[in-house]
Order: sequence, then structure tokens, then C-alpha cells
Amino acid sequence: MIAIFKREVKNYLKRPLFWIGIALVIYGVFDATSPYLTTHYLAPGEKIVNDYPDSIHSGDVYEGYIPASPKKHRELWHEKIKQTLMDEFEMSNSQAQDVIVKLEDMDLEEAEAYLEKEYDWYGTRYLYEDTTYYKGSPEEMNAYLDEKLETKTFSFYYSRKFADFTGLFMGFFATILLSVLFLQDTRKHTYELLHTKPISAGKYILGKVSAGFAVCLLVLAILNVLFWLLCFIYTKDSGLEVRLWDFLVSTALYIVPNMLMIVSVYTLISLLFKNPLPGVPLLILYMVYSNMGGRNAEGVYGYWGRPLAIMVRFPGQLFDTTVPPMALVNQSFLILASVVIILISVQIWRRRRM
Repeated sequence: MIAIFKREVKNYLKRPLFWIGIALVIYGVFDATSPYLTTHYLAPGEKIVNDYPDSIHSGDVYEGYIPASPKKHRELWHEKIKQTLMDEFEMSNSQAQDVIVKLEDMDLEEAEAYLEKEYDWYGTRYLYEDTTYYKGSPEEMNAYLDEKLETKTFSFYYSRKFADFTGLFMGFFATILLSVLFLQDTRKHTYELLHTKPISAGKYILGKVSAGFAVCLLVLAILNVLFWLLCFIYTKDSGLEVRLWDFLVSTALYIVPNMLMIVSVYTLISLLFKNPLPGVPLLILYMVYSNMGGRNAEGVYGYWGRPLAIMVRFPGQLFDTTVPPMALVNQSFLILASVVIILISVQIWRRRRM
């Protein structure tokens, strides 16, 4: 088993494509997450300059946006309503203000119904959604950062975005990377010769699986250290706390079980078909399934996670990310399923040997 492990790991380390693949993963993750590294406290009078609207459906803190409180959200909506009444319905300022005064005594649903009935206006919900985030003043931005960073480190939030995109890119990388794990061994003469060797089925399968898994862990270790350093360098003058531990925890919880599952599935497919290559399209379909959105019990569309998914996504703004429902339970099931698949693979190898 140890000999198989060492041989496979050395083979990977000698392949130039392995290191090229790592470079591509690093580039992809950095390209996706580097904007979050520009997050910082604003100096008095400093503004984040861009051409985006003052309020928007979804914006992040590095762009100058913060989420509106319920009271602020309603105020922004009223401003949008008033401006539209003046621009589209040709009301005067005082007439539009009279409408706003009436709306202030209503809840959101009542206000929408009133505008639909009185003005035949059915688009107010979209205006409300478009005022979810707004450009904050330096004082508001800094207060928001203080609130979010009071109990958690900046790296806690960033490591979730890191896990999101690293899990995505590593899924595709592992699919290509592990396709050669059993490629030599499943060739006809090699396959028959291996079954004449005295090594047990368990040691052979565990040697191959552990080697493929170790290579994935090596890549993840490189990514963790590299992006921890990048995070530290980018934020060292911003007073934001960065810990390597946050990266390690996010990787262990949200990526490592996925890599184990991919290795296990490749092992099973390689033995069933006596060829690992059918695993490439099957695993790509598996990742597409894992990355699909859906609707929750309230009918809201978004990423809620899927049973036995090999990706854990953290969409949304940097400080508003939440773990998808049942994600940790799903990750535990992935580990259990991987163990079962490995045991089945051992039995397949043993039966083929007999």
C-alpha cells in the first residue's frame, strides 16, 4: 500500500500539467475573490468612486454598498416612488409628497395594493428590491464593518468565499487530475498482471485512493497558505484580522469531503468499466447537479444545496453569506458514502481477482 501511495504521488508531482493545473486554479480563485480583499475602513471624507446607482438590488461593501435597515429601506423606496410619480406620472413635488405621506401609514403590502388600485402601477415591488443596498457614507460604512467584525474576523468571511470558488475550481481540476489515477492499471495486460500480484485488494484500493486524495490535499494546502498570505498582505494596513485557522476550517468542512467523494467515485467507475475515462463526463454531470439552484419552502429561488452534492456554494455578499441548509449534514454523508464506495470497490477488485 505504501509503495503504491508513493509511486502515484511521485507520478503526479512529475507531471508539468499538474503544476499548470494548480496555477489555473490559483488564477481562477484569485480572479473571483480578489475584489473582496479591497475591503477596508474609510478615512473621513473618503468615497468609493464608481458609476453604479445610489441604491441597488445587490451590492457589496468593497463597492461602497451596505444593506439598508428596514426603516432605511422604506425611506429609499419612498424616494424612488416619489421620483417616479414626478417623472412618469407627471405629478408635482407636492402631489407626489402627498402620496408618500399616505404610504407611510401603510405596511408594504398595503402600499403596493394602494398604488396598483389608484395608479394602475404594478412595478413597485421591483423598486423595493432595487433599494435593498445603498451607498453608505464613510461613517455608515465603518459602523457596518465594526458591527460585522465585532465577533468574527475578516478571514472568517473571506474564507467562505475562498471555499466557494476553491471548491468549484478544485472540483473540475480533480475531475481531470484523477482521471489518470487508474489509467495505467486498467490497461488490459497491466490489469491482468496486477491480479496475479500478492498485494491484497484492500491495500491496493486504499493505496490508490489515499494517493489521489493526498494529492488533492496537497493542492488545497498550497491554496490555503497562498491565499492566507494574500489576504494578510492586502489587509495589513486596514486593521482587519486575518487567521490561517479560518481558511483551514472552511477547507476541512466545505471542500475536503467533496474531494474524497470524487476520488471514491472515480475508483468505483474505473473498476466497473475497467477504464477511468467514463468518469470524466459522469463527474462533470455530478458537479452540474451539485451546482444547480432551486426553490426553498417559501418558493424563493437560490442556492440551497442538494443531497450528496460535491459543492458547497456561498453566494451573496461577503458579510451576508450563510451556510446552505443541511450542508454540514450533507458533508458528513459524503464521508460515509465515500467509505461505502471504497468498500464496494475493494469487493469488486477482489472478485475480479478471483
